[in-house]
Amino acid sequence: MPEKSTITGAWKTALTQLDTASKSMILPDDIHQLLRNFDRILTVSVPVQMDDGFLRVFTGFRVQHNAARGPYKGGVRYHPELTIDDLKALAMEMTWKCSLAGVPFGGAKGGVVCNPKTLSGRELERLTRRYTYAIMPVIGVEKDIPAPDVNTNEQTMAWMMDTYSMNSGYCSPGIVTGKPINVGGSLGRTDATGLGIALTITNAMKHKKMNLKGLKVVIQGYGNVGSAVGKFLSETGCRIIAVSSSKGGIYNPKGLSHDALMKHYQEQGSFVHFHRAESITNESLLELPCDVLVPAAMGNQITKQNADKIKAKMVVEGANGPTTTAADQILAERKIPVVPDILANAGGVIVSYFEWAQDAQCYFWCEHEVNTRLKNLLYRSYENVLGVSQEKGVNLRTAAMILAVQKVADAISVRGLSP
Repeated sequence: MPEKSTITGAWKTALTQLDTASKSMILPDDIHQLLRNFDRILTVSVPVQMDDGFLRVFTGFRVQHNAARGPYKGGVRYHPELTIDDLKALAMEMTWKCSLAGVPFGGAKGGVVCNPKTLSGRELERLTRRYTYAIMPVIGVEKDIPAPDVNTNEQTMAWMMDTYSMNSGYCSPGIVTGKPINVGGSLGRTDATGLGIALTITNAMKHKKMNLKGLKVVIQGYGNVGSAVGKFLSETGCRIIAVSSSKGGIYNPKGLSHDALMKHYQEQGSFVHFHRAESITNESLLELPCDVLVPAAMGNQITKQNADKIKAKMVVEGANGPTTTAADQILAERKIPVVPDILANAGGVIVSYFEWAQDAQCYFWCEHEVNTRLKNLLYRSYENVLGVSQEKGVNLRTAAMILAVQKVADAISVRGLSP
């Protein structure tokens, strides 16, 4: 198709993954073309009065991929380099992630082009409220449910919920997920993505008949998600040997204490000068010898330039889209399995679904029940993906995509087109 020559980055990777799965499953061309496109892409103006009294206009987006299986679902990110192509890739990925996990949502993603680190708390609140107001026509409890993402958090969601509620004339806690507990949030939501990745690693090691005790793990991006992975894996006896933040990383083959790492980061704002550890770059961290590598920072970290230098026995994707298509092929040729993001990091959207369901019932579960349900869904998803991988002789990513795309395609086919 003509468009392929101009497509780059994460969006090109997303399309390639869909095309690869479509060929493997012999997806009808009309369904394939429908899934390559989007239900809606909304661009909005976000005027904000800054603390100095001047007006500044930001640009916001809400991208909705496909709602054949249920309401749209996806995060809201604030980032100075945010692009439509990034959001398209992430929204499409959310469709597959929800489908694979058995969550009755479609995919969406949104955000505002801004640098939140340069904005005050009051400016962030005004930005959030104005953005929410601008996208109100396309969101709703049964239409599209936003959630936190890069540079947004539960406070952001509380502002979004309040803005929507005040403009609707009634309290609507289910309009967003990832909220504070006292306004309808779910127990277990904060660590859900990290716990889900840890559970996926546990399940993968069980199938490989590898003992968790002493398992050497490298985590790129020891933030909200990565640190939760490190916490849960440390509790099972794994050895975290390297971690990093945007300012660089540290390495100690004998292991790093999660509690000491977090204490140091809270005091220093980075892992630089952490005692009894060697300072390394984010790039060199990816090439360390280990049992499991968890890229949990940003996308496009493992590329054709460094894929042949990866020494991990398995890669488990904590971030969205950390491995490019070319790198995938190289790792496959080197027999290094990659557990794809739509399987590995689905814990966040699964517990978001639990939160949405709890809000709808006005009945809330204990954290043990949340985590038990999360574990069951993730284990089932992994078993299904592994089964398709072995049956069709494809890698885990293609197997996951086949399962996810098939469920969406079936929903489209049985519903038909209207009008």
